[in-house]
Amino acid sequence: MLSSERAAKAHAEEDFAQAVLEGLSRTRRSIPCRFFYDDAGSALFEAITRLQEYYPTRIETTLLEAHRAEIASLAGAGRVLVEFGSGSSRKTRLLLDALDDLAAYVPIDVNDTFLQEAASRLRARHDGFPILPLVADFMRTRALPTKVAGLPKLGFFSGSTIGNLSHTEASAFLSNAAHLLGPGGLFLVAVDLKKDLDILLPAYDDADGVTAAFNLNLLARINRELDGTFDLGRFAHEAVYNEAQGRVEIYVVSLAEQTVQICARSFSFARGERIHTENSHKYTVEAFQSLARSAKWKPIKAWTDAEDLFSLHLLRSA
Repeated sequence: MLSSERAAKAHAEEDFAQAVLEGLSRTRRSIPCRFFYDDAGSALFEAITRLQEYYPTRIETTLLEAHRAEIASLAGAGRVLVEFGSGSSRKTRLLLDALDDLAAYVPIDVNDTFLQEAASRLRARHDGFPILPLVADFMRTRALPTKVAGLPKLGFFSGSTIGNLSHTEASAFLSNAAHLLGPGGLFLVAVDLKKDLDILLPAYDDADGVTAAFNLNLLARINRELDGTFDLGRFAHEAVYNEAQGRVEIYVVSLAEQTVQICARSFSFARGERIHTENSHKYTVEAFQSLARSAKWKPIKAWTDAEDLFSLHLLRSA
């Protein structure tokens, strides 16, 4: 392994350990959701996107298929497609096939394994097309590959991942994306909409327990990487809707009074004590457009499905 790769791996391990130890030391315990996506977590999330209860992927794909020609027309030719949190890049293929004379594709993801696998599949499908994967946290990325400097860009942020961010974080992310995508940059953002709880909550607590396994894998990752002693059978997955904040909140709940070791430190849990692992904010079309404007983006067009469950937004840097 190259020294730069070793240094990056060491930094990632230190970042994970610090975030876990600090988060579990708080009165309201929490672990940032960006740590869900190790190899096991990424595979579990891909399984979630195929569940019947998980409507976002299905509806977003339908919207992309229905409107990709219009999106391509509005984007124009010769852009670099930049995807934030690309994962398997399955939905991206619809844009790659539709957009005219793309200059390059830059997928950004924290999981190097998934990123390289997706890049290999796309290179096989688009022979000779420049694909420039960037291993990075999309919230912290400050520069794109030098090969795309000066070229017009179209950003893509799928899966309603923006809902995982607080409104302050989402505004900061949108502002940084405007910097990365540059003057005249466009941004296609998928946003989940507010809806009835009988549709919303099963998407985060499916009958087969895949989402629960995804959430609990965070504890398993701590065991694997930080010498943790979590007994996964003594913790449970919980998803609740916070009406006041307009968001689904995800927790891991202790089922008993117990003590866990992590990096040679002890953490005691009371029965019923929770570790917060994720939020998923829901918007109205108007509320998201207002947020985008506050971050110096101009809404160009929004598309929704017939039941107004999900939306796609095309923004232009203002």
